Amino acid sequence: MNNRRITAIAGALVLSLIAAGILAVYIVRTTPNSTVVDPFDTPHTSLVIGADWIKEAYPPILKGDRILLPFDTIKAYIDQYIWYDDALQKVTVTTKDRVIRMKTGSLDALVNEKPMELKFPAVEENDTLYLPIDFLKEFYGVSVRYIQSNDVVVIDFDNVVYRTAWPIDAKTFVRKGMNIHEPIVKKYTGHGEKGLNLDHTLETSLIVFDEKDEWYRVRAYDGTLGYVKKEEVIVSGEQYYIDDEETIDSPVLTSGKINLVWDMTYSKSNIKLSKATTPGIDVISPTWFEIVDRKGTIKNRATPEYMEYAHQNGWQVWALFSNAFGDIEGTSIILNNSDMRQEIIRNILAYAALYKLDGINLDFENIYKKDKDAYTQFVREFYPLAKEQGLFVSVDVSVPDGSDTWSKCFDRKALAESVDYVCLMTYDQHWSTSPKAGSTAELGWVEENLQKTLLEVPPEKLLLGVPLYTRLWSMEEKDGESKLSSIVLNVETSWEKLEENGAIAAWNDISGQYQTTYEKDGKIYQMWIEDADAVNMKTSLVHKYNLAGACVWAANFANEEVFEVFERNLKQISSYEEWSQSFSQPIVKK
Repeated sequence: MNNRRITAIAGALVLSLIAAGILAVYIVRTTPNSTVVDPFDTPHTSLVIGADWIKEAYPPILKGDRILLPFDTIKAYIDQYIWYDDALQKVTVTTKDRVIRMKTGSLDALVNEKPMELKFPAVEENDTLYLPIDFLKEFYGVSVRYIQSNDVVVIDFDNVVYRTAWPIDAKTFVRKGMNIHEPIVKKYTGHGEKGLNLDHTLETSLIVFDEKDEWYRVRAYDGTLGYVKKEEVIVSGEQYYIDDEETIDSPVLTSGKINLVWDMTYSKSNIKLSKATTPGIDVISPTWFEIVDRKGTIKNRATPEYMEYAHQNGWQVWALFSNAFGDIEGTSIILNNSDMRQEIIRNILAYAALYKLDGINLDFENIYKKDKDAYTQFVREFYPLAKEQGLFVSVDVSVPDGSDTWSKCFDRKALAESVDYVCLMTYDQHWSTSPKAGSTAELGWVEENLQKTLLEVPPEKLLLGVPLYTRLWSMEEKDGESKLSSIVLNVETSWEKLEENGAIAAWNDISGQYQTTYEKDGKIYQMWIEDADAVNMKTSLVHKYNLAGACVWAANFANEEVFEVFERNLKQISSYEEWSQSFSQPIVKK
């Protein structure tokens, strides 16, 4: 055999091997994996919520036909606000209109303070708290199914509607991943001559979650999760969310924006409020109720005569309810005890019914940062029961980015979701013992903190704080040290101080206030005056940011002139542009 022939044979052999290799690669790449695997390869009951297989340390457990889920699973995937009081072994669930209370091991529950018997109690298994999800599903707005064939619990939220798909025939496979080489997690059994025909039934349907390239991510009716090729299914409908949009419960207004005015009923007032002389008021909030000890005792300053007078003037009464500002530890004890929260809520609602209140203004301050969630829980437990009595609920919060106990103790976003209105206390920029003298609330500072708050609180729920008190600061040198102190003045006495001392106040465009400095008896005095002109600037922000309105601290510091500004800016003017056109620059000096 000559060399030329050998070379030709060798070449043909190499080409054959290459072709065989290419063919083998082609076959491998194009031949689907026919291996069928268990969709839930686990020895215990699986849990699927929506599109996700929840692989927690503690699985669901079945007690007869009852399905129980671990508390931690519910908190992580269904209800972040569910609350467990370990000391009292009590579970509290809150929704927009319900407060559900259960005790471990007990068939007795309370729904909005009304008794209800459970078919199965909350129980502890392996040091884990389990709750009967069948009882809670109505409150959470979820559907719950147990599929015995796959030993899986499937939960869906009622406010989500998905697209539906059906297999074209029994050759449709649901795979573990987006590749034909992934194993099969679900096959279909058809009928007919070749056994391929499939009826479009609930059992053969697939929920379509999303898509990528030529694949859909799906869930079969039996809970199996996986992927299916688009060409192998028929899809109908569109995925959408049923918008559970909140409707704002608004008080009856004569016009314009809400104006809530606090009334310090424990303090002397500079002015008598009346519809005729102090217009522009919608809601009056008297400081009536206060927790005074660690037992949750509530001090009551309410009077029927006050209620009658307020209603005669056309005002709603949202009584202020506060904690003991000076006892932060006592507040912590109360907020973290389910029974004490419940008793306090019962008592304050009893007062609301007794005096025929229109609402409650919650003013809890000086709270540990660690108790932020506990305070939110208190508000969430209070709100549904208050709404059942027809009450408006507002909550007071300080500006963001302050101290742990006066600012970072509020979950503003969660609180806004839990009440009708949020009152932003945009004042005390410089507080009574501030290390340096300054304004109660400079315009720029107010606007900056308003913008930060609007990242967490929707404008239609926000009332902007407007202070009517001025701090008179005095600085003196004593024993080689500078000593700073302050007193609070109302609108009238602020200007009287200037007149008494022959001082002049100059308008400050940046702070939106009149500012003064004068010297007397070796002391230097300073004021940033909160008066009608300052109120005019601050209330313009209500329109600039389309807020629900304003909240004013407090009526006791006011004069009639500031209420004329409230009436004009909050009731007569309808936009920021209109305010700008009517604005006239304050005179430079007074």
